[in-house]
Amino acid sequence: MDLLTIGAFARASGLSPKALRLYDGLGLLRPARVDPDTGYRYYAVAQLDRARLVAWLRRLGMPLAGIRAVSALDGADAAREVRAYWARVEAETAVRRDLAEFLAQELTEAPRGETTMLELRCAAHSDRGHVRPANQDTVYAGRRLLAVADGFGPAGAPASGAAVEALRFLDDGAEPRPGSVLNLLADAVRGAGEAVRDVTEGAGDVGTTLTALLWTGSRLALVHIGDSRAYLLRGGELFRITQDHSVVQSLLDEGRLTPAEAESHPQRSLLLKALGAGVPSDPELRLREARPGDRYLLCSDGLTGVVPDDRIRELLAEAPDPETAVRSLTDAANAAGGPDNVSCVVGDTVPSAG
Repeated sequence: MDLLTIGAFARASGLSPKALRLYDGLGLLRPARVDPDTGYRYYAVAQLDRARLVAWLRRLGMPLAGIRAVSALDGADAAREVRAYWARVEAETAVRRDLAEFLAQELTEAPRGETTMLELRCAAHSDRGHVRPANQDTVYAGRRLLAVADGFGPAGAPASGAAVEALRFLDDGAEPRPGSVLNLLADAVRGAGEAVRDVTEGAGDVGTTLTALLWTGSRLALVHIGDSRAYLLRGGELFRITQDHSVVQSLLDEGRLTPAEAESHPQRSLLLKALGAGVPSDPELRLREARPGDRYLLCSDGLTGVVPDDRIRELLAEAPDPETAVRSLTDAANAAGGPDNVSCVVGDTVPSAG
């Protein structure tokens, strides 16, 4: 067996001797031989491929636990794990990018002076559908707050109601400052999680999604957890501005499912995040700049599960006002069979009349 000293192996693999000693201690990359007298490490030439893989994954920023998992897999499975890791990085980076852009604007913008003042005009509607015995969704459309929650489990309706009720205080009092609104919303969602746990008594099969927008007069703060969705209609184009926190969405992101396969996947309703239900509850939080003429839609999956995005765009674009929009969308879901509760909240940003 051809052996290399630790120095020669480090140069050939792209890993430093210090890193090789660390990986030896962690059991990630053991030397082929350790001199019993000097303790000096020697590596086999055949170990270079594994060492180079470790070096590349470290450059990618993968944590050591992930590297250990990838290193134990064969080519195709290892490749899938790398793609899955990078999909998670991109999702996390997108959230941080939006926050960084907001902070940069807050730090560099001059006072706005004469600007067009905007306000929200909104409507909400929720329907049991044609199949479910009860409606477990809760919606809210107020002066500044829009929210939809889709409860599930034996006490799904109390869970969704508690989550939305815990946010309603945001609609009262003084308008929140853009610089503090994300912290305010994060605190409110923590309170919503506690309210859900109280009404469900910690049951592991009960919980709710929550998607909400809070208006600050110039920006909208978004909070999202679960598989309810938020969309933006701007300039006739529809943009989905949330990512489902579901098993199927994670498989799509990782390239393990096609969109066609996802539509009929048996775990379509299995959530990775929710309020309650014994799953993680850390929400997605971000800020969005508002423009005159924007139309926002918050909806439960009773709509998106049966009405394609192209049809949602058409109905949103055709509706002259939010009330007509929520009714048209609900009717479309029921016309497609209404297999689930369907809930919609639509908010338009328009010039203020004040």
